[in-house]
Amino acid sequence: MRSVSLAQKFRSFDDLWSPKIVGEVNDHYVKLVKLKGEFVWHHHEAEDELFLVVKGRLLIKFRDRDVWLEEGEFAIVPHGVEHLPIAAEETHVLLLEPKSTLNTGNVRNERTVSELDRI
Repeated sequence: MRSVSLAQKFRSFDDLWSPKIVGEVNDHYVKLVKLKGEFVWHHHEAEDELFLVVKGRLLIKFRDRDVWLEEGEFAIVPHGVEHLPIAAEETHVLLLEPKSTLNTGNVRNERTVSELDRI
């Protein structure tokens, strides 16, 4: 068992929209990601996603409402629910997701990350 410094891990990379694995809990990955700008509308057929804002502010748009997350707040997006993450300024997010989760869900494009880095 060891402690993990989120601040140190976030300092170790600069790329945006590219989740990094920092731990595992049962069949889930703990991921860190830096976000800025708009992602893509997508959903995950079988996986729920937890978004925890560590630094910054995150808007998660849904087809019927918007949810704002401030530092220290999280939201869980249920599987099958279409959503669009948006960060006006660089935002640091911790994700807790099943290992099978593809970052772009049902969409395949230039932002799809199929092989995750461990940091």
